Amino acid sequence: MEFSALTELICGLVGGLGIFLLGMKNMSEGMQAVAGSSLRKMIAMVTNNRIFATTVGVIVTCVVQSSSITTVMVVGFVNSGVMELSQAIGVIMGANIGTTITGWILVLKIGKYGLPVLGGAAFIYLFSRGERARYWAMAIMGVGMVFFGLELMKDACSIIKQMPDFEAWFKTFEADSYIGVLKCAFVGCVLTTMVQSSSATLGITISLATQGIISYETAAALVLGENIGTTITAFLASLGATTNARRAAYFHVIFNLFGVFWITAIFRFYIVLIKWLMVGDIDAEVMVADEITYPNRTAAIAATHTIFNIANVLMFFPFVSLFVRFLNWAVPGKDFKEKPRLTDLDIRLLETPLLAIEQSRHEVERMADGCSKMLDWLVDLIQQEHPDKPLADRLRKREQVLDSIQDEIAVYVTNLLASNLPHSVADEARRQLRMADEYESISDYLVNLDKFDRKLRRDGLRFTHQQQLDLVSLNRNTAEYLREVNEAFHLGNDNVLTQTDAANKRVRSQIKTLRKAHLEELSDGEIAPLVSVAYLAALNAFARVRDHTQNIAESIPAEK
Repeated sequence: MEFSALTELICGLVGGLGIFLLGMKNMSEGMQAVAGSSLRKMIAMVTNNRIFATTVGVIVTCVVQSSSITTVMVVGFVNSGVMELSQAIGVIMGANIGTTITGWILVLKIGKYGLPVLGGAAFIYLFSRGERARYWAMAIMGVGMVFFGLELMKDACSIIKQMPDFEAWFKTFEADSYIGVLKCAFVGCVLTTMVQSSSATLGITISLATQGIISYETAAALVLGENIGTTITAFLASLGATTNARRAAYFHVIFNLFGVFWITAIFRFYIVLIKWLMVGDIDAEVMVADEITYPNRTAAIAATHTIFNIANVLMFFPFVSLFVRFLNWAVPGKDFKEKPRLTDLDIRLLETPLLAIEQSRHEVERMADGCSKMLDWLVDLIQQEHPDKPLADRLRKREQVLDSIQDEIAVYVTNLLASNLPHSVADEARRQLRMADEYESISDYLVNLDKFDRKLRRDGLRFTHQQQLDLVSLNRNTAEYLREVNEAFHLGNDNVLTQTDAANKRVRSQIKTLRKAHLEELSDGEIAPLVSVAYLAALNAFARVRDHTQNIAESIPAEK
């Protein structure tokens, strides 16, 4: 009898937990897709304003339904240089508040209605033609799965009452003393570290508490420990990352450790406060199917989690600048300049496609800025009597960097496209792949332009004075065209082709005019053949730069 009960317990818990976690994932993906561009704009708008950064952390975590995803994402952004440490700290603090939304979702009196909610939403998901409706259905389907999984776990936990020895073992974990509170917090930390989800351990904790297997006090202590366990994900994500990214992850650990330390010190008073704030009696018994349950404990556990994190954020808030200085001192930077690599972000951000695509977009913008700088350096090199070797080396080095970035973007976006993406994100991913290739091609032609000039110099030749003036003028017009396209890309301007048409035609017309004039000058026989070849090659290179810039402009407008 006891063996069959144990089997039923394990099957119920494992099955319920699996459905619960899958529901959390579906709910997260559905809400991310629905939130879409709004979520991305919020992340992009994060500033050094602590209140705003914290608010963004709260909202983003409510949408993605996981503080781990948010903090890992923040570590990725800091690693790539998109976000400063002070901004990251604000978002991380907000994430700790946002993650408590899971507990309040479980407070909803849906209970056994989870299964019909799941079924109804599944039909909409399967048969709806509208993409937005399908993702709404996915989110609602996730909610249904969360509650259905929770019901399965609650039913499984009720079996424990039929196993006196097992129930007695649970009673050894009681938060009736300071040591007991620490012991329970440690168990919560270990469980969360093992399953890598504080939402999962929260679901198990609520199941045990509402069935009366553990007391509310024990459940509260477990929840406190879960806050520490959830930091392991961001910590692991920071391994091998830049110094600032590791500082952000360490702050998350310190923040939660310090919070649990002070709240456990006043645990008895804190529990009294929660009980006083609750409308109903936490320990009120309700008979359901001949079994005693404690339904009010769910709200109490959710309140315990939320109030703790809000209080912890308020305590840390005035000392953010101090913590930034402390982390800069405790985790010193490297003696060399650390180069953030996009490929380090694959695992960290692919779970949040809408934010992952924003990260790759930032890298494409880096390529755009790099090409503009190369054009500026090139115009200086053309005019110099004695070429600046360090500047020429910088030009070639930047081209190599753009090659590397393009390779990393290709790997990153290809992996992103392999996941389940909203149509808009998949479209942007494909456009980014094309633009990265176009920018890399532009950098190749700009390096070739410098090579033509250097080859002439080695042969004791130079472009004529007029040719130099013409190439400088053409370079500036090409740079202006590229800058206009880059600005349109940055702003997401769908009218880019119309607004940059004048600059495009100016470059094209100038190339045709210069080529025609040069061919007419050849009849005079005053231009050396090698100079003529180099000049025509330079004009051809600028024409290719214009072509690739136009291709980028055509890639900017999203599909309608």
